[in-house]
Amino acid sequence: MQQIKIFTDSCSDLGADIRAKYDIDYFKMCTVDEGKETPADLGDEAAIRAIYQKIRATGKRILTTQVPMAEFERRMTEAIEGGFAILYIGCALPMSSSVNTGMLIAGKLLESHPDATVRCVDSTNCSLGEGMLAVLAARLRDEGKTIDEIVAAIEEKKHHVNQFVTVGSLDMLKKSGRVKGSAAFFGNLLGVKPIIISDYNGQNVPIVKVKGRKASLDKLVELTREAVTDPASQTVFIAHADCAEDAEYLRRELTEKVGFKDAYIYYIGPIVGVCIGPDAIGVWSFGKKVETAI
Repeated sequence: MQQIKIFTDSCSDLGADIRAKYDIDYFKMCTVDEGKETPADLGDEAAIRAIYQKIRATGKRILTTQVPMAEFERRMTEAIEGGFAILYIGCALPMSSSVNTGMLIAGKLLESHPDATVRCVDSTNCSLGEGMLAVLAARLRDEGKTIDEIVAAIEEKKHHVNQFVTVGSLDMLKKSGRVKGSAAFFGNLLGVKPIIISDYNGQNVPIVKVKGRKASLDKLVELTREAVTDPASQTVFIAHADCAEDAEYLRRELTEKVGFKDAYIYYIGPIVGVCIGPDAIGVWSFGKKVETAI
């Protein structure tokens, strides 16, 4: 059976430990600051913290790019010539066109490598929602599933990823425009923290407003409890934008009160981070089917 190489991208926010554990690779997007493009490295926590410090100090919006075509071509070619089938689980299309670009490059490579196998899947999620699907794919690969069996499982399971995210400030959301309906929803709100989900199509959508930071964290726990199925069999995923104490609070609440067996905690990486801003934090788990489509 052909070996399968699983890729995600810089939006997945998976830490180095879990990527090594499950043999998951990723295509790098880029941040753009003052005209300089920098590959978005999920393993460089010092660089990630520096980005948040700069945003806090200046309020400046840092731009992002999709995965460059050259990055796709180089990394896919290496995998194909190494004898691997490729499964790319990418950021939600409403957030990035990288999956479409990956498909384009895959089609080009198949002309010169007609026996190659490449599948590109829109995860309809970002951050650890995307990442946890890559972990699931790796587990299925290690159980001996074929690439098409894995794709079918991910296509079904991706609509059962429940995301609940809140932010430290509304500033970056307004500047980036990455949350659909944000202008009407946020208005001129003072001290209000939105709770944001990823809808059926992968749009980030605010669903409720909460007053104050502590209340917003507790709301993440409440909403996760309502959405999750069989938490005792799951490790919950938590990502934060340089607010580790809040992430530890969520870990305690989610394991003790909701019943998750454990929690993974990672930084929100450079790409998602510059769009959502410092002190954002979110929770991802498998649960009820996400039906909302905005």
